[in-house]
Amino acid sequence: MRRHLRRPLARVSSWDKAMVAALAEVPHGPWDAGFRHLSNAATHGKLWFGIAGVLAFVPGRPRRAAVHGLLALGVASAATNLIFKSALPRRRPLPVHLPHFRFVNPQPTSSSLPSGHSASAVAFATGMGMVSRPLGAAAAPLAVGVAYSRVHTGAHWPSDVVLGSAIGLGAAALTRRWWPARDAAPEPSPTREQVHPLGAGEGLVVALNTLGGSYDDDTRTAVQTAFPQARLVEIGRGDDLRAELERAADEGAAALGVWGGDGSVGSAAAVACERGLPLLAFPGGTLNHFLRDALVRDVVSVAEAARSGQAVVSDCGVVSIERGGKGSEEQQDLFMLNTASIGIYPNLVRRRELLQPELGKPLAGVLAGLRTFAVARPFPVLLDGVRTRIWILYVGRGRYYPEDLAPLVRPKLDDGLLDIRVLEAEERFARVRLLWAVLTGTTQTSSVTHLRTATSLQVESVDGPLSLAVDGEVVAGVRSARFGVRPGALRVYSATNG
Repeated sequence: MRRHLRRPLARVSSWDKAMVAALAEVPHGPWDAGFRHLSNAATHGKLWFGIAGVLAFVPGRPRRAAVHGLLALGVASAATNLIFKSALPRRRPLPVHLPHFRFVNPQPTSSSLPSGHSASAVAFATGMGMVSRPLGAAAAPLAVGVAYSRVHTGAHWPSDVVLGSAIGLGAAALTRRWWPARDAAPEPSPTREQVHPLGAGEGLVVALNTLGGSYDDDTRTAVQTAFPQARLVEIGRGDDLRAELERAADEGAAALGVWGGDGSVGSAAAVACERGLPLLAFPGGTLNHFLRDALVRDVVSVAEAARSGQAVVSDCGVVSIERGGKGSEEQQDLFMLNTASIGIYPNLVRRRELLQPELGKPLAGVLAGLRTFAVARPFPVLLDGVRTRIWILYVGRGRYYPEDLAPLVRPKLDDGLLDIRVLEAEERFARVRLLWAVLTGTTQTSSVTHLRTATSLQVESVDGPLSLAVDGEVVAGVRSARFGVRPGALRVYSATNG
């Protein structure tokens, strides 16, 4: 075999020497210092880490492109230094091959074959280009310059650069499915219906959460101006918003209103759903996920919609739970407007939100996921009667997008479905698989992730009571929980052009 390889290797060596001899004829000039500085800047990936650091401050596609570029660079660097340089030892060019003013001194001591600088440069530029073609095209000249600089300064033979570049391309191709760009969620498609028009607010009772994030002295004035005949009830510390609206419904209210965030809106929606009344909700809290999905943007547009009776239809979620032990069972029905979870999902979200302001959502999600899943222990449950060990059970009231651990939007509020996402621990090396999926952004397609939709779900504890979070409120001591949907049970005032 060595005899068969000797002739092709001799040809490669002759080509290398001929190319270097031709480059040696390039006259001395400022480009010599330029290529030397460029080569030094790319040593240990400093140039690429610097570019990624700048792009980290640009949210969206640029930040994702930088992350993907670094992932490809890491794979290329590991393959080059841990595998190829050990398997393919080769001497670097000698001072006799290039002019003394250009030859780098001292030379690196590792194998000349392949060029690690070239592998990292091509991997980073190609990895970025897979997410953002403009950024990849902008980085390509730098990558070519770095690759050429290694020959220009005598650090590598041309064939070293060719093989290194091929490794970089292969590394980028290997990471193609890592941190994929999310498919755009479907456009909002709410079911619209004409309901009781509020006019000047006759029969409308609005609960104003004075503890909400945006409540101030002008809030009451704005709502009263929009609906001068409505009755406004301010809810302070110690008051029960839900009880106030139930009392209003008992007294014959024609519609219920609320000013606040998701918690306040959820309480008001529960009463509206139970009593069959339309809901007027003003976005007045720090979190308004449901109103965003209902296309409720501001006070002015939703007030105009309510005066003319424009509304969207929404399902209502119901969670029937059983708490306590045998002989002391306590049953309770909870209203679910948005989501519920069992397991470590709340810890994951809290860690991600703490890191997100400085790192951005993608990187914060990676670090939060790695930290959370590295220390957490899975626990056994029965899901529709089937025993399994899980880290997380996430249940959305309605189908959410994207289909990963960070669901954001819900295009349709009345699809009659539960969005069920389970991270299981039944696979061999499940924790390693899960950590790898978090690191590469492939939790959606990982074998430990199970995604499905259903109209109901039964969850039962096995080794002890569970903690269940429903719309952010934690319920402890849960023995079993049954999730269901009441299709089309709620009407929410919303502008047609929301």
